[in-house]
Amino acid sequence: MMIYLDNAATSFPKPAGVARAMTQALENSGANPGRAGHALALRAGRIVENCREALAGMLGEGDVSRVAFALNTTDALNMAIHGVIRSGDHVVSTLIEHNSILRPLSELSRSGVITLTLVPPAPDGTIEPQAIAAALTPRTRLVAMTHMSNVLGTAQDAAAVGALCRAHGVHFLLDCAQTAGHLLLEPQRWGCTMLALPGHKGLLGPHGTGALWVRRDVTLAPVRQGGTGSSSQSMFQPRIMPDSMESGTLNLPGIAGLHAGIRHALSHREAVRAQICALCGYMREELLNLPDVRVYTRPGAMLLAFNVEGISSQEAATMLDARGIAVRGGLHCAPGVHRFLGTLETGAVRVSPGYASTREDADALLLAVKRIAAG
Repeated sequence: MMIYLDNAATSFPKPAGVARAMTQALENSGANPGRAGHALALRAGRIVENCREALAGMLGEGDVSRVAFALNTTDALNMAIHGVIRSGDHVVSTLIEHNSILRPLSELSRSGVITLTLVPPAPDGTIEPQAIAAALTPRTRLVAMTHMSNVLGTAQDAAAVGALCRAHGVHFLLDCAQTAGHLLLEPQRWGCTMLALPGHKGLLGPHGTGALWVRRDVTLAPVRQGGTGSSSQSMFQPRIMPDSMESGTLNLPGIAGLHAGIRHALSHREAVRAQICALCGYMREELLNLPDVRVYTRPGAMLLAFNVEGISSQEAATMLDARGIAVRGGLHCAPGVHRFLGTLETGAVRVSPGYASTREDADALLLAVKRIAAG
């Protein structure tokens, strides 16, 4: 049986209730939510709204309409970035971002729509709030950054950055791909304007699910236009949330599964986080004792990044896969992190336990790495 340690990419296995909820949605409520008044459509719409309420509650948001469904975090980030940016704006981000932030901003910069400043991390992998403050200009409209690096596992001080943005009247977009389901998310207290999250990672939902939260006083320009089931007499896209962001038929079975995943994840959040941190701490200390292994992750992280001397990360990941252990090698869609680490050529092996991971899984990984390092 495969030992799965790639939960930072997608959580697996899912709780049994996720597949059950998806099946029930297809079998019992398989109509189009929000597009008709018959019983099946209303039942489907209730599934969508139940999940939206769960997401809003998780974020401390009393107005459930401020949460729009997305295909994934990347989709939510694109909706936020393209929805708020105007020609001539200046944007601040960081060098440790995932490509889901770096690429849309870089494309906007290359096309001349915006100017872009990327703030480097401190030696410990954190983004210092004063470095963000120093990058702000009178034309800065947006600060976009990750809450936790998907390679370093380093959590950033979202509240401090949000306070800066609020003081300067700048939008603040937070990428919670690695923290949703694991940490308490408080976008309003942190001063966020927008927050993007996945359904398929820490929230234990299925692939193809995610969400974007938008603060009540912010209106985004929609990046897609089409049918919303509302204001159908108009040929123009509604500007009310969540309709402005949700054109076309929603992923009903995925949303049903996401709701089940959220219930499981939030009811076990503290215990699972402690378990994951303990496993990563144990593996980190053991790997630090191996002379041919270089560990990049600092204590307290919820993932582990390392390399075996003389072996590329992808080769090492393949060797682990042959031993029945699923991890991820390569650049993890975060080239700036690897420039920071000096691993742009080799990448890094990333180990990310999940709620179902055990000490036995960790021991199997350690034994396999020791054997690979020994040749």
